[in-house]
Parts: sequence; structure tokens; C-alpha cells
Amino acid sequence: QVQLVESGGGLVQPGGSLRLSCAASGSISSIGTMGWYRQAPGKQREFVARITSDGSASYTDSVRGRFTASRDNAKNTVYLQMNSLKPEDTAVYYCNALATTQAMGPYRTYWGQGTQVTVSS
Repeated sequence: QVQLVESGGGLVQPGGSLRLSCAASGSISSIGTMGWYRQAPGKQREFVARITSDGSASYTDSVRGRFTASRDNAKNTVYLQMNSLKPEDTAVYYCNALATTQAMGPYRTYWGQGTQVTVSS
């Protein structure tokens, strides 16, 4: 099994910054794309950013230019640097990872438990 644990959420004022981390652990053979999603109260979970194993990142339009995804493959960790935060960024942020526990085995999507980000004055 693969476990994902997010950290770094909290309360921040509009215009502030936070850095989220998500560490993968367990019986990992290989990790592919890792991503970030968020879910605001009363809304569906939405895509925020993803980054491939070779470091290519993509973003949803609402965060492009403000958020930066990065990863440390040696630590099986993905990060989300969030700058110029807005109240509408308030949500529970989840990371996910495409990973396999066996060499040449099938990849599965794993999810973390989420971390709360609140942007408010």
C-alpha cells in the first residue's frame, strides 16, 4: 500500500503565502504523476495542479501564476507553493499520486487525507 500525508495548511490573510507538502510512503516501487486537488464547502473536488515525474507541471487557470508545484523524487514528496492567496482559495487541499507497488505492476491512484487552507482577514 501507499500512504500520502499532506501538511502545511492553515489560516492566512489574503495576499499571503503557504507551502503545502505531501509525502508518499509505503511499499512504493515507482511514482508517476503527483497532483493537487481542492474541495471547497458545498462544491465538488477540483483539479489544482499536477507535476510529472520529470518535473513538467500544469495548473488550472485560476491558480496559474500564483501557485507552483514541485517535487523531490528522492523523498517521494510533492509541494505546492501558494502565493497571493485569495479567499476563494479556501478549501481542503488533497494530494494524489499515481504509483505502483510492484516492478512492472499496475499503477493506481492514491489520495491523501487532506489539509485545510483558509484565506481570511
